Amino acid sequence: MTIGGAKGATAPLAVTLGDPAGVGPEIIVKAWARLRQSGPRFVVVGDADTLNAAFPTGGRGCERVASPKDALRLFPSILPVYEPPHPHAITQPTAEAARAASVVNWIEAAVDCALAGEVSGVVTAPISKAVLYKAGFKFPGHTEFLADLTAKAAHTGARGPVMMLVAKNLRCSLVTIHTPLRDAPGELTVDKVVHTALVTAEALKRDFGVARPRLALAALNPHAGEGGAMGREEIDILAPAVTQLRAMDVEISNPKPADTMFHEGARKNYDAAICLYHDQALIPIKTLDFWGGVNVTLGLPIVRTSPDHGTGFDIAGKGIANPDSLISAIRHGAEIAARRAAA
Repeated sequence: MTIGGAKGATAPLAVTLGDPAGVGPEIIVKAWARLRQSGPRFVVVGDADTLNAAFPTGGRGCERVASPKDALRLFPSILPVYEPPHPHAITQPTAEAARAASVVNWIEAAVDCALAGEVSGVVTAPISKAVLYKAGFKFPGHTEFLADLTAKAAHTGARGPVMMLVAKNLRCSLVTIHTPLRDAPGELTVDKVVHTALVTAEALKRDFGVARPRLALAALNPHAGEGGAMGREEIDILAPAVTQLRAMDVEISNPKPADTMFHEGARKNYDAAICLYHDQALIPIKTLDFWGGVNVTLGLPIVRTSPDHGTGFDIAGKGIANPDSLISAIRHGAEIAARRAAA
């Protein structure tokens, strides 16, 4: 069975429009043009007029559907768009607040459809957290919001969310995410490292088809702390976490100096790296494949992927946005959904 593919599909993916003032509409249109003949099928959750305006010819390239299930009858010749009803009134009658409320509504609707089985997974185009914060959004980002929206849904195994970045043959999971660098060491705990590694190991089996996952744990300090001379986090936090994980039958390395973990030869020795802070994961991912990196949220009852870039306000509307990361996110989402359906 191929979920989201051109043949044998049971449900399309849902791609949320993201911030309508960013590159989301443009890269979605470009992704559809490239994938419509042989790639995964998807329905856009968002505003049809905004999406139609993103077509280079200015013509009607998309059509409204009453339900995401109707997407399969339109794809590939027409890009289907599901416009969910707005569930609540906008309390701040400004254009920016209305925009933020719509973005949040589209995400909520896509998650609802995924939980109901109307779509096989959710792919989220970029949002502007600054815009959402002004309208009262209380979550650090997409990942935490999706975890809250799915909190009451049934889930087997270790619960996320855990953020994983994927590029070519490199996968990196993060223990801390959008944490200032000066605060990251203080947020590291044995429990957080164990949880991240456990969710990652289970997701590698369930979502990536890795029968016996091998994890590499990045150290925090240079030279993995030099036996405590350059910091004690490796001794006090990371080593105990490794001991716990091995007792749980998780194959994981001792803390490794991060400057020797990501070259081509080293990547052959593990299936995913456990990274301790944002740039420790993002720098090697974006160096390896800047345009093709994908963000995958692990440990949720729904499939969720996203492109590994932001809204691109500075280039929005110029027709130059690169859709490669979104295309990779759609392909990864369809592959993970197919593995879950076959399990």
